[in-house]
Amino acid sequence: MAFERLELLSEHGCFGGVQRFYKHASRETGLPMRFGLFLPPQALGGKSVPVLTFLAGLTCTEETFAIKAGAQRTAAQLGLALLTPDTSPRGAGVDSEDHHWDFGVGAGFYLDATRAPWSGHWRMESYLLQELLPAVVSEFNVDGARLGLFGHSMGGHGALTLALRHPGVFRSVSAFSPICAPAQCPWGRKAFTGYLGQDASTWGDHDACLLMALQPTAPYPLGILVDQGLADKYLVEQLHPEAFEAACAQAGQPLTLRRHEGYDHGYYFIASFVDDHLRHHAQALTD
Repeated sequence: MAFERLELLSEHGCFGGVQRFYKHASRETGLPMRFGLFLPPQALGGKSVPVLTFLAGLTCTEETFAIKAGAQRTAAQLGLALLTPDTSPRGAGVDSEDHHWDFGVGAGFYLDATRAPWSGHWRMESYLLQELLPAVVSEFNVDGARLGLFGHSMGGHGALTLALRHPGVFRSVSAFSPICAPAQCPWGRKAFTGYLGQDASTWGDHDACLLMALQPTAPYPLGILVDQGLADKYLVEQLHPEAFEAACAQAGQPLTLRRHEGYDHGYYFIASFVDDHLRHHAQALTD
């Protein structure tokens, strides 16, 4: 599967590899989509490398993680490609799409909306799984059998839920400050109501805690890594890592949940611990 009208927007040499940003026409969203791709020196030298996809949080773009996290140095050393999709469709002309949470919707939340007006373009789950990842594997020198997934905040929610909803696709998963129980928090309830409707029985398909509680065996026996800052202003009301910790214990899923004094919800926190996440994924992805 190849991209439709893939356009290279910019290219930057980076730690012996290359950081690129692309734009393409998406059949799943019906709109132009953008993504970033870091190819390590091993890929430029002809070796097929693992792909680690990072799902960003609210208000971010395909550039945010690439610019702010400082992940390319260690990714180059470990031989990991880094894929950074945009968080949501843009330019659909739907009210509040650029204001995100005015009505609880706008940012993609990494699901396929079923409720108008969002259902026409807000298909981020299908975009990622059915379009972007297969096209990246087809187009670039990367290994589709060695995929990892991680993310931050809304993207941490996406990483956990997509990894659980698509068993066998990803070898490894981790998250920074994820929205662990969206069906129980204001952000999640607003987004789910907007995208999926009032029937809360449909929300569990996109809630990491509820999905984990349904697992008959540990889906990621090598472990899941979650980092959470204790100075995060969203911790108590929105994130609920303790609920995910309990769900993992119930399912027998190994979880490393690290709580860090003095760290907030932003990219200084991510940059402080991103190398640990890259090494966590490399253990599962590099043979």
